[in-house]
This record gives sequence, structure tokens and C-alpha cells, in this order.
Amino acid sequence: MRSLRHLRRMLAIARTLARYDALFPLARIGVPGYALAPLRRSVFPRRDVKDLRPGERLTQALHALGPSFIKLGQAFSVRPDLVGEAIADDLTTLQDHLPPFPGAEARAVIEAELGKPIPDLFQSFDDTPVAAASIAQVHRAVTTEGADVAVKVLRPNVEVAFARDLDLLLWLAELAERRRPDLARLKPVETVRTIADAVEVEMDLRYEAAAADELRGNFADDPYFHVPPVDWRRTARRVLTIGWVDGIPADERERLIEAGHEPTDIVANMARTFFLQVFRDGFFHADLHPGNLFVDETGAVNAVDFGIMGRLDRRTRLYLAEMLLAFLNRDYRRVADVHIRAGFVPPDQSVEAFAQAARSIAEPILDLPLGEISLARLLAQLFQVTERFHMPTQPKLLLLQKTMLVAEGVGRRLAPDTNMWELARPMIVEWAETYLSPEAKIAMAAGDLAKTLARLPALIEGLEESVVDFTRHGLKLHPDTVAALAAANQGRRARWR
Repeated sequence: MRSLRHLRRMLAIARTLARYDALFPLARIGVPGYALAPLRRSVFPRRDVKDLRPGERLTQALHALGPSFIKLGQAFSVRPDLVGEAIADDLTTLQDHLPPFPGAEARAVIEAELGKPIPDLFQSFDDTPVAAASIAQVHRAVTTEGADVAVKVLRPNVEVAFARDLDLLLWLAELAERRRPDLARLKPVETVRTIADAVEVEMDLRYEAAAADELRGNFADDPYFHVPPVDWRRTARRVLTIGWVDGIPADERERLIEAGHEPTDIVANMARTFFLQVFRDGFFHADLHPGNLFVDETGAVNAVDFGIMGRLDRRTRLYLAEMLLAFLNRDYRRVADVHIRAGFVPPDQSVEAFAQAARSIAEPILDLPLGEISLARLLAQLFQVTERFHMPTQPKLLLLQKTMLVAEGVGRRLAPDTNMWELARPMIVEWAETYLSPEAKIAMAAGDLAKTLARLPALIEGLEESVVDFTRHGLKLHPDTVAALAAANQGRRARWR
């Protein structure tokens, strides 16, 4: 029944893809050509897509398919290993903008979630949203205490629509892994589940509130990076109320200059802030497009929209810092060593061959003018060559790479001749030298040992219970194992007769 339902939905999706001449993703996941041929014959592509690149046609088709597919396209914009670099580049332009739903419906959601009428919550509430996306839209309001706030409200019935489409995408990913075993290394099923998990978090606005609160706490005393406060009394699963941010979008260079700001200083501030989030805290804003970054009158960068956040454990941060420094220093043998020590490349792979591959990727990028060097592009190309070295996909690094790519774009529009990673380089060097020192490694090992010792009583207790159970009841085997042993024993008896 599930398959029949999905096949009907797939036919509708395929017809939309055909209208935009974008059926190629279905062929890539293993849909046979004879199944696509009738669509190509019966559905004529739109005239306005004839001269577009494949990625541009796919971008338009995904936008036409709606919210779930917009999210899918955005997720694949950082997966050149799955879709190819050219298509991934085009998917980065996929904007999460949809027509707004009526203000009256937003008011009804707020009142239902918070259990109070609007006048008891806000002095004023603007029914016209300032932004509308696939999952929610944002309204400006003033609380009864007189605070200017942004009120984010989930779209009505959005959970049902996403659940239906994500179940279909999971089915397709499972189909792709069965029909294309070579895709297993790229983890399409895990990728869809990662998207589903991220969307589930985005659809409970209390998680976003908690993320904003944590990031605000990390930068509580920082004069150069601000996060607005959460109004917890006016926040629930489908409603988030947070302080209003006034400022100039971070990529509007001319307006910033007119306001007396120096673009290079802003880029330096962004580089510093990005470094602190990724390396100091291991918790970073993963959606740094210009619509989420505003420069206030003091020159501080203010962030909004905390639905997509990333986390990196300390070991991954150390690997990342060492790898980036090795690339910037053109020490490709060290790049290879880092990957193998981190376990990202199997130890049976050739260090020299991986170093050669790293060189082939980095040299064309690092020879560009300073303002054009893109570490995000370097990482993307590195992920592309990993198939040769059996390196499994690292979703958390893909999210970081996407964030780096967007941040680079903002920095380049602000100060074309400035490279934000060169500005952050001294901080990365200092951090890496501190945490990669012998003393730091000993301290980390001691910390790991302490965690193991803390778990030791529970492990011993579990072992004692197993010994007691074995003493009382003997060794218990799974019924399948018993059946297999019986069959093997019967076979041996037959041979000895």
C-alpha cells in the first residue's frame, strides 16, 4: 500500500520534473529509461527553461514542488558528491520563500498555543508578515510590556505535508541504495533521515528558542556579535517570540558605507565570530545567508533565525583546524596524515596517493588572488574525490562546508579583495597549537580515561548480572542460531554415514 501511494505521488512529481526538463535525478537513482520515456514523449518542457543549465532547471522544478523539495534541494546544494559540483552550485540559489498565509490564521495559532487572546499578549500585532518561508512566517509585534519583537508562527498543517513528502523521499533513498549499491557510501538513506531530523527540529520552535538562547549565552559579553533575547513567556511549540533586530543586511555594501561602516572591519568581525562559534564553542549558526545577518548602528553583527544549527565535538574541531592549516600551508602530506589519523580515510589507503589528490584539488584554488580563494570550495572538491579512497560521507562537515560557502559569499560581496579565512588564520593557528600540544593531548586522554572510569561501576554491574544469568540459566542462543547449528550438525551426520 505504501509503495502504491508513493508511486502515484512519484508520477505527479515526475510530471513536474518533466515540465522543467529535469528528469535526470530520477535516472541517477536508478529509475530505468523505459519508465521515463513515456513522460518525455507526453509532457512538453516549458519554453522558458530551454536555455537554462540542468541545475537551474532542477532548482525551478523543486521550487514548484513545494516546501519539502525546497529543503531537499538546499540540503543537496552541499552534496556535490551526490549531484555534481555544477548542479550543487545552482541549487545554492534555491530560496526558501513562499506566499504568506493570512494574518488571521497566524493569530489563531498564537492564541491556541499560548492560551491567551492576542490583546493580552501584544499591544500591536502586524498581520502582514515581514518574511514567509516553507515552514513558518514572521510578524512584527509589540508586547504588552512595550518590547519590539519578532513573532515566528508555523504554517497551518505543515507537519502533515512534510511527513508525507519525507516518507516518500526515504522510500526513494531506500530504492536508490537497492538499485545502485555504489551509492551506499554516500548514505542517501542517512541523508534523508538527517533532513527529516532537521525539519522535525525546525517544526518545534522551542528547539529554535533554545538554540538562540545558547548562542546568546556564548556571546553574552561580546560587543561585536549579538543574538536577540528569547521571550519564553510567548514561546511554544508553534510560536517563537524573540527580540526585534534593526540593522542593515550584511551584504548591502553601499548602505553600510553610507552609514559609516567599514566593510573590511565587518568581514573581520564575521571571520572572528565564525571562528569562535566553530572552534571555541563547537556550536554554530548554519544558515548565515544575508537575510539572517544585520549590522546595527554600532557595527556589531546581529544574527536571526536559529532553525538550522551545527555542532562539532572537540576531536572533529581539532581535525578540522589541523586540516585547514595544512591546506593553507600547502603541506599535503599532513593533510593526508590528518585524514587517516581521524579515521576518515581507511588506514590501508596510500598516504602518498591521498596527498597527491589533495594537491590536485588545492593548488588551482590556492593560486587564485587572495580575495577569490574559497576554503568551502576546496572542501567541496575534497569530498568529491573521497570515493576513490573509500572515505565515508561526514554529514556534520557538509553542513559546515555549506555555512562556510555562504559566509564566503557575504564576505566577498562586502570586501572583494579580503579573504575572511586569512583574517581568521591567526586565531585558528593559536587555537590549534594550544589544543594540539602534547600537554593538551595528555589532558584529553586523561579526560577520556575519567569518563571510562566513571562508567566502570555500571559496566561491572552489567557484567555481574550476565554472569549470574549464565550461572542460573546457561548460555541462551537466538532461535535462528539454534536452527543453523542443528542444520550443520545434521549435515555432518549425513556425511559420516
